[in-house]
Amino acid sequence: MQLDTKQLWENVLTNIELSISPASFKMWFRETHIARIEEGVLVVGVQNQLTKDWLNEKFGKLILKTVRGFVDTIRAIEFIVSKENPRKVPEKVVTAPRSDELPIGDYLVNRSDNLNPRYTFDSFVVGPFNELAYTASLAVAQNPGIAYNPLFVYGETGRGKTHLIQATGAHIKKTTHNKKVFYLTAERFGFEFMTAINNRTIPQFKEKYRSYDVLIVDDMQFFSKKGTLQEEFFHLFNTLHDANKQIICSSDRHPNLIQDITDRLKSRFIAGMTVAIQEPDHESRMAIIQAKAESMKLQLSREIIEQLSLAVPGNIREIEGMLNTILCQQQLRTALTDDDVRDIIKTTARPKKTVSVKHVIQKISEYYSIDEAAMYAKTRRREVVKPRQIIMFILREDFHMSYPAIGSVFGGRDHTTVIHACEKIKGDMHADEVFKNQVDEIRGMLK
Repeated sequence: MQLDTKQLWENVLTNIELSISPASFKMWFRETHIARIEEGVLVVGVQNQLTKDWLNEKFGKLILKTVRGFVDTIRAIEFIVSKENPRKVPEKVVTAPRSDELPIGDYLVNRSDNLNPRYTFDSFVVGPFNELAYTASLAVAQNPGIAYNPLFVYGETGRGKTHLIQATGAHIKKTTHNKKVFYLTAERFGFEFMTAINNRTIPQFKEKYRSYDVLIVDDMQFFSKKGTLQEEFFHLFNTLHDANKQIICSSDRHPNLIQDITDRLKSRFIAGMTVAIQEPDHESRMAIIQAKAESMKLQLSREIIEQLSLAVPGNIREIEGMLNTILCQQQLRTALTDDDVRDIIKTTARPKKTVSVKHVIQKISEYYSIDEAAMYAKTRRREVVKPRQIIMFILREDFHMSYPAIGSVFGGRDHTTVIHACEKIKGDMHADEVFKNQVDEIRGMLK
């Protein structure tokens, strides 16, 4: 069977996207394609010399390893500058797609707004874990600049933030044709800003971004420790907000928890609506898998869908990567049985980490910058008591340790002390959203 290089590269990119930051992926991999394969060498076409040098130096080994996971006869990767990209539909050429294929042109990113046509409200699976974020985004899409401004969506990687904020922009553009919508990552914003400084084109840079009616900025955690960039975005934010132009941002954590962001910028972020996308529950993951499989025209039994849901608990991007792997194998090997798919899941799923009690205590001590030994000491200092109570809460809730066992970890403390600690943390999480976000972030670090 002839190798489908286009499908192979799509699957390679899906797997690479799981290994690097979304911003880096979009900047360096989006315009790449397989130019040819000859004598065991896969030649990757890129748009310019800068991308060629960067990919070769920083990602060459990762690309080769990923490609060999699909085709083990590939022994080397080379890069060439090539403006041709077979992933795009050639202009002025009309082809009738096969009945089992979708038109590739429908999935091309529009360069005028950077929106991916795949990211719509219709293709977004809503569940208990993201219902509030979806509702807020829909309200913004229906009343941009009025409902919630800014809208700030946060959550761990792979939970659908980019899909949701782009869907919001796409809906605004579709229903309000006179509004200029633009999406980009914070890293890209920073890159353009530095380029403008070097080229002495700051006025043009400012004019460009102040002209948009809806500005969507992804991965705001990139602004951490970048004072000059924060200053520029602060003034841009004020200009757009004062003109009732919609601002939508996303981050991997609550804006108050992004380190080294100025207080005045944080206050702008939380002045509108700040919503979280939590980890999807089992039923929601199954619904997501079902929807994405149908969009890929993959027929999966309920048993396989359930097994996939258990194999990739929290990351929607990993789910998509797993489905792409199954699709690629199906195209290479014709029909797949359920047993074949189970084997693919077993060999492809990321192994689950085992976490020790000592690891939990170490990580939480590091998070709060407290000496690990202090957690075991009999002290009532507030800066120690609170983190220690969080440790007890997590050991009980997430690792299902008994109250006496947790007490024994901390020098034989009575089980009633542990119960009090767990109830105290539960109550504080219910009463304080920022504290709840801190605990959720810690829990995410331990997975």
